[in-house]
Amino acid sequence: MASNNVAQFATELKMPADLLLTQLRSAGVEKSSTSDPLSKDDKDKLLDHLRRTHGAAADVEKKKITLTRKETTEIKQADANGKARTIQVAVKKTRTFVQRDEPVTTTAAAPAAPVIDAAEVARREEEARKQAELIARQEADLREKQERLAKLDAEKEAQAKATAAAEAQAKKEADAEAKRDAEQAAARAAASALNAASANAHAGASAADAAASAAAEAQKKAAAEEAKKKADAAAKEAAEKAAATERARKAVADEVAQIKAMMNAPRRAIKAPEPAPAPVKPKVAEGTLHKPATTATAAKPGDKPGDKKPGDKKSIKSANVASTWSDDKKRGGPGGKGRGAPSGPSTGRDSWRGGKGGGRRHAASEERETNFQAPTEAVVKDVYVPETITVAELAHKMSVKASEVIKQLMKLGQMCTINQVLDQETAMIVVEEMGHKAHAAEEDDPEAILADQGEHAHFESKPRAPVVTVMGHVDHGKTSLLDYIRRAKVASGEAGGITQHIGAYHVDTPRGMITFLDTPGHEAFTAMRARGAKATDIVILVVAADDGVMPQTKEAIAHAKAAGVPLVVAINKIDKPGGNVDRVTQELVAESVVPEEYGGDSPFVPVSAKTGQGIDNLLEQVLLQAEVLELKAPVEAPARGLVVEGRLDKGKGPVATILVQSGTLKRGDVILAGSSFGRVRAMLDENGKPITEAGPSIPVEIQGLTEVPQAGEEVMVMADERKAREIGLFRQGKFRDVKLAKQQAAKLENMFDQMAEGEVKNLPLIIKTDVQGSQEALVSSLQKLSTSEVRVQVVHAAVGGITESDVNLAVASKAVIIGFNARADAQARKLAESNGVDIRYYNIIYDAIDEIKSALSGMLAPEKRETVTGQVEIRQVILVSKVGAIAGCLVTDGVVKRSSSVRLLRNNIVVWTGEIDSLKRFKDDAKEVRAGLECGLSLKNYNDIQVGDSLEVFEVQEIARTL
Repeated sequence: MASNNVAQFATELKMPADLLLTQLRSAGVEKSSTSDPLSKDDKDKLLDHLRRTHGAAADVEKKKITLTRKETTEIKQADANGKARTIQVAVKKTRTFVQRDEPVTTTAAAPAAPVIDAAEVARREEEARKQAELIARQEADLREKQERLAKLDAEKEAQAKATAAAEAQAKKEADAEAKRDAEQAAARAAASALNAASANAHAGASAADAAASAAAEAQKKAAAEEAKKKADAAAKEAAEKAAATERARKAVADEVAQIKAMMNAPRRAIKAPEPAPAPVKPKVAEGTLHKPATTATAAKPGDKPGDKKPGDKKSIKSANVASTWSDDKKRGGPGGKGRGAPSGPSTGRDSWRGGKGGGRRHAASEERETNFQAPTEAVVKDVYVPETITVAELAHKMSVKASEVIKQLMKLGQMCTINQVLDQETAMIVVEEMGHKAHAAEEDDPEAILADQGEHAHFESKPRAPVVTVMGHVDHGKTSLLDYIRRAKVASGEAGGITQHIGAYHVDTPRGMITFLDTPGHEAFTAMRARGAKATDIVILVVAADDGVMPQTKEAIAHAKAAGVPLVVAINKIDKPGGNVDRVTQELVAESVVPEEYGGDSPFVPVSAKTGQGIDNLLEQVLLQAEVLELKAPVEAPARGLVVEGRLDKGKGPVATILVQSGTLKRGDVILAGSSFGRVRAMLDENGKPITEAGPSIPVEIQGLTEVPQAGEEVMVMADERKAREIGLFRQGKFRDVKLAKQQAAKLENMFDQMAEGEVKNLPLIIKTDVQGSQEALVSSLQKLSTSEVRVQVVHAAVGGITESDVNLAVASKAVIIGFNARADAQARKLAESNGVDIRYYNIIYDAIDEIKSALSGMLAPEKRETVTGQVEIRQVILVSKVGAIAGCLVTDGVVKRSSSVRLLRNNIVVWTGEIDSLKRFKDDAKEVRAGLECGLSLKNYNDIQVGDSLEVFEVQEIARTL
């Protein structure tokens, strides 16, 4: 189908109509809207324009020439052993000559006349006026310079004339003086000729005359030389004045030429002059005593003193390699430093051991020598201290050495290393002690951007389903009640018939949708129940009619009151014969849970999870409470929620159960959960079916996080994956630093306590569980078993299967591995068998707690208990030289055994405690002697026995202790 207008032609070309209109106008075709008709000539004109603009393949001519020149040079260089090496260096130079085309002039469509308001017109007129003023001012300056130049030329000519006249006058005077000297010399010669005849007669007189004439001649010569010197000085002064005048004339001529060039240059729009920056106060202590601040006048590190000028002769040696012999010859001359030159500080580039980069080091040393300025006064810095900081980082912030900070810490009584992590309070004390101002740093926290997102106030809130948490004591029927509502059997699938995971389900009832959270009732799962109360809107408190209020029932009531959520009490098991609803009601009233019949605000509903009696009434009460609460949440906003549970799946990786509280979570969203972040790769509902999105009050299971998130962490959708990664990594580092700081503080504080307590027996454990909540509950329960004598030491606790690294850790720490609903793989089992590591598997938390309790009981020192077995009266003492004192005794009560211990009593006071060495009756050894019989005995290593003493015979029994 032929295109008749612009819109159809754009559709045919598969391009936006606005872009096509722009191209048509550039080609000279006037089209204003997409409905304008388009002829074949218009299309041809557009095609020609596009070909001229972008070029056609058929019309391409060779319009550029590339010339390549290659030069090869050699570098002779001595290696470390002194052996000469020749290196070939090839330099390739490429030059391209391009023939430019004449610009193609196209008749473009006339642009629409711009709309200029009065302010713009006034601004342009003002700008034109300023331009005219500037040009007039520049022309006036030019005229003034030209006049000054003409004046200088006139002065120069006058000075030249004066100089010439002075030289002529000096020459004339010199000629006259020379003429007079010649005449006087001729007269003297004539006089000497006339008096030659009487020379012999008047010898003395002639000598006197000759001396006088010589003196006169010398005086005339001195006068002539002085006149010549004066003439030369005057000529030299005139020449200097002429040179100065010439320099001034050249300067004025250069300035005139610059002004002419500026006048001939293309004119540009005048910009408003920028305000002059405030004078910067010189920072005296920007550098430290060890690193002085550099100044602008200092030589740059890249400026090398030995750099060659372009006119220098090319050398075979590179500037950055070791010296050559030719350089040694240059340095070896007088004034240079050769091999035999005396040692001293050499700052030149070509010193004997200059080496690579020596110029930069020397330049830096010269800069330090010349530009250092000692601080004139103490500088007080504002130091921002984060939550944790190392000693090195703190020293850097204060611009001091780390050793100074360590000295200050030692003065404060804390031994630290340079990499020691300090908490914020300690670091701020150190900063204050060193004379600086300490501030708690908050500006570098990347989590500040989370506060900017705020609540979803600009999104429309719509009614949402209530989130209901079922709580109560263990075995009171919470899961069975949910089973009847969901028509599914979940409790039978739990190990031991008790709930050990927090389950999230949503149920569509005829009265509306309800989301249920099923929490464990066992005492170990306190934290899990607290999370359930935090995420919920309504709490169903299940109490068994035959059991009444139990400890976990009271705890659930406390959690609900702390979270401020309403309670709906379900009195379960009313179908059992021993159930008493009234007694349960009275017990709940004693716990401040008052039913509506008594004037309270908590509805009480008798139900039976087995027969289904009262279930409909219970759901009715829950939905009634939801209507009163008017629960609403934005649907179109980015999702926010709570991590209900987390686990590590071998095939899927980290998996988290999330309850969406507001917004809509979609597959592919970037989420942040505590220190874990990632993109939602898969999303399943509670039945394991994949879904693409989840709205408010919907529990989902997601995959794609970097690690298993902590249960109870807040989940939020981030717009930027980079920002989510930044916040997640920041939280990880912050958690690690805070943990290290706390561990260090605990070590310092408890050091003397541990020394005073003495030896405490530890039971090291490595705990691996299936989900995060079970790990938290198991670790908390086992650590509660610790006493002052035995202690449970959890070396490592994590989610997932038992791996080889866990076994290696157990070997190193001599720990027992506990797998709670987690198993070891084949390699881990083989390694554990070869190293004798004990791995124990549990499915029920009761069994794990009981076995660890038994193990701790076995580690306790047994209790020693004494039992008196007999009384002996000493009637005679016989001293035997080789044996010692032997006591003749009568057993008055009980039995005396050979292995018994005894106490020697004298006047009913214990004198000695020990063992029997030998026991005889007549001459035979006896194992025991009963009451009423006589015997002889000796005490081990004791001979101070007297007649009338008595012996108390006893046995020590060891009784095993239990926790």
